[in-house]
Amino acid sequence: MTPGAYSTEDLIEILATEREACLRGDRLNLNASPFIGNAAVDRWLDPSPMQKFAAFQDFCKQVHNYQRDRDVSGIVWCELTAGGRSLQFPRIHDRLVALDRDLPVLHDAKLSVLNFWLGVTEGMDLYLGLNGGKTYESLERQAVTAIERRAEWADMWMSEGQRFLQIVLQLGWGAPSEAAYRRGSLRSGCEYLYAVCPGQLPIG
Repeated sequence: MTPGAYSTEDLIEILATEREACLRGDRLNLNASPFIGNAAVDRWLDPSPMQKFAAFQDFCKQVHNYQRDRDVSGIVWCELTAGGRSLQFPRIHDRLVALDRDLPVLHDAKLSVLNFWLGVTEGMDLYLGLNGGKTYESLERQAVTAIERRAEWADMWMSEGQRFLQIVLQLGWGAPSEAAYRRGSLRSGCEYLYAVCPGQLPIG
């Protein structure tokens, strides 16, 4: 990181503050418009939500350029506890981008994340997310290895309720910020693997 540059934590805080300002309407991108050119429809459309969203997206792009120019990492460290075990692992913050130097850190942590997920999901039902998580296909445990081979990095998170437990493993390749949306699927993409209690189904 360039001396005197904002840290990763600084940028996360700045983005959170700016997002609140955009939501309040303090920032607007007046060039953004939902209008379609049909007067009968356009008269009922409120442009402010799109203008607020576009203003924040513009700010995010500036922050991403700052990251690259000043060599500010997009990595944050997370901890997940399940089945009496805990693991700390890196992920790219959802409002930042990965630098080239961040990718080897994610790659080095991949097997730790995968093995932790496999360990804490023993005895659970596994599913592969399809169609952007709209449908799910039952997954045999041995098939995880074939999916994992293509992956360059891994992430995971947990959803838990009184009668529900779901632990999601994301296996991705390329840029994490692009992979989540499957943009440029050959260059960047990911698969979502869901582990749920026996008899339950995943939730998106």
